[in-house]
Amino acid sequence: MLLAGCGNGGDTRPTPYGSPTATAEDGAATITIENFTYEPADLEVAPGQEITVVNKDNVGHTVTATGDEEFDTGNIAAGRSGTFTAPSEAGSYRYTCSFHPDMRGTLTVR
Repeated sequence: MLLAGCGNGGDTRPTPYGSPTATAEDGAATITIENFTYEPADLEVAPGQEITVVNKDNVGHTVTATGDEEFDTGNIAAGRSGTFTAPSEAGSYRYTCSFHPDMRGTLTVR
């Protein structure tokens, strides 16, 4: 029997990006923050759709648009949830955590 595997060189840090793009098909859109990662990191929503953000980490986080600041949740405390409204104009909006800039994602409004 031959076994093969790949290692990560002992690096156990989470990557700053979550899963591939998800689409809010049923009208419910949620971004979960866990282990300093947005899940999903890339989300497609309708214009003006409400998005819930659930913070499962033990520190505060934000979902803050970069650039012209179309949206910002403000501080979402550890173990808490918050909401924000997607921009009304179609486009791709990059976002980050104000406290942890290595956390990044993209909100696509279609």
